[in-house]
Amino acid sequence: MVQIDGLGKNCPIPLVMTRKAVKALTAPDTLLVLVDNTMAVNNIETFAKDNGFKFTTKKVEEKKYEIEIIVDELKKDLKETESQNCEVGMDNKSNIVVQIGSNKMGCGDEKLGTNLLKAFIFSLTQAEVKPKTILFYNSGAYLTCEGSLSLEDLNNLKDMGVKILTCGTCLDFYGLKEKLKVGEVTNMYDIVTYLEDASLVIRP
Repeated sequence: MVQIDGLGKNCPIPLVMTRKAVKALTAPDTLLVLVDNTMAVNNIETFAKDNGFKFTTKKVEEKKYEIEIIVDELKKDLKETESQNCEVGMDNKSNIVVQIGSNKMGCGDEKLGTNLLKAFIFSLTQAEVKPKTILFYNSGAYLTCEGSLSLEDLNNLKDMGVKILTCGTCLDFYGLKEKLKVGEVTNMYDIVTYLEDASLVIRP
């Protein structure tokens, strides 16, 4: 049995942890997921239902639940399950948009700038308040494509509910259209709309 400790974790992290644990299985097994709120319970139950896994939920004590998921068949592709009733660790009025227009951060040494931007994206995965959307344009398009050192972090953010969008014109310009590995393609009209609707825009 694989135990997942989601106690004290903000929504939707327990769901992300559960999904990763299922994907990591090399043989049928049972998962025991510990959480402390009903939102996490609902999200994990929905994930189990969406993927055809049997499960039971037990309230052990006040603010402590055990969800037992029986994974009797390994699946190559798990169905995406969006977390419900939570906004990626931030209040419902927040709409933070991160705008990345280059494949390096700041001016100066190129290698340093590349390392800084990689560290910035990783830090977003650890931040208590996650952005709602990350927009990539110009050479920033390289970060969502094959060969990017930030793909794992961007996929983790995507699993947490962060929308990853890359400018289609930029992908075409750099010959990256067939190399996109995370998120979706967007256009300038939508980029402007996301920026207009944002409560806060961050540009590293």
